[in-house]
Amino acid sequence: MNYNYYTYDSPFGKIVIESDGNAITSIKTCKNTKPFGIMKANKLTDKAAEQLSGYFSGKRRKFDLPLHPHGTQFQQKVWKELCEIPYGETRSYKDIANTIGNPNACRAVGMANNKNPIWIMIPCHRVIGSNGKLTGYGGGLKMKQGLLNLEEGNKKER
Repeated sequence: MNYNYYTYDSPFGKIVIESDGNAITSIKTCKNTKPFGIMKANKLTDKAAEQLSGYFSGKRRKFDLPLHPHGTQFQQKVWKELCEIPYGETRSYKDIANTIGNPNACRAVGMANNKNPIWIMIPCHRVIGSNGKLTGYGGGLKMKQGLLNLEEGNKKER
């Protein structure tokens, strides 16, 4: 399968958007684009970049792109639930575990969050600890807090 990549300059640094031609398969930060191979955009990566720009400017709250994250059945279930967290709101790992019908799976929910390949569009940044504190995020806690602040600020404006 051929993958297309697009490097997008976000407020948090460079983000690489990956597409398999049918869906977005990955969105991650990168410091060095060499491991991603040849950077060649396609219509989906361009549309993803456009929607990310809308999100970062506060004009977009939902993404409407086909997403195809690769993961286990459990991870897929968690990621689907993450997409149900409303813009500007948060849920705890325990909340997600309860919602998917597995209240003892808080740590497994955390690991699924950790493996989420499509940051921002599958909003794992909206998941926090039960005590209200920020917990790990692949892009770093500074980015997680920045995304939450962005959403909170834009939520108040509407």
